[in-house]
Amino acid sequence: MSDGKLILVSHYLCPYVQRAAITLAEKTVPFEICYVDLSAKPDWFLAISPLGKVPLLIVRQGDGSETVLFESAVICEYLEETQSGARLHPADPLARARHRSWMEFGSSILSDLWGFETAKDEEAYEAKRKALIEKFSRVETELNDGPFFAGEAFSLVDAVFAPIFRYFEVFDAITPTGIFDALPRVMAWRAELASRQSVRDAVTQDYPDRLKAFLVNHDAWLLKQAA
Repeated sequence: MSDGKLILVSHYLCPYVQRAAITLAEKTVPFEICYVDLSAKPDWFLAISPLGKVPLLIVRQGDGSETVLFESAVICEYLEETQSGARLHPADPLARARHRSWMEFGSSILSDLWGFETAKDEEAYEAKRKALIEKFSRVETELNDGPFFAGEAFSLVDAVFAPIFRYFEVFDAITPTGIFDALPRVMAWRAELASRQSVRDAVTQDYPDRLKAFLVNHDAWLLKQAA
């Protein structure tokens, strides 16, 4: 088990950071959080972030040395390997590999989600809406009785999808998207994750306002739908 001090470098809206924050909370690992403005990245951040992105996990050892980890999947895997608490990956290698595959699928959904939330016209909005329905329909076929992706046990797949579902708490409050209307298992999974403490605590209380401001700044078609 790692005994280093952990500092999570974050951005208020980043879903990838939320994965790491949820994992830390599920492992009951103490950590500090440091927010950066990605529109005006400070020099200290650029010096330690090879890709200029968040999340970063700074692991500060007792001797004062620091190691910086980047990429959310790497950070979550490191925490799974080094921290005690609930196991968030299956013990079976094949099941574990399947979970990693669906974590990657979650990342592909985030790519479509970016296009959906930044679409500036109806055509682009509808194209991404349909792409999201198609992808969540594939997820629907993978879910059983729940409440989580793998049944009773919360896993890293849940940590990946919880921030995705959080977007729709804000979107659907603005205007119904209809994306989950025919997906009862996904809807139940989404509701279960939204109620979990680690998921709720992964963002600040002003997250909805920050996301709405993001939509305004990007002249999002989603807002025009509601007008």
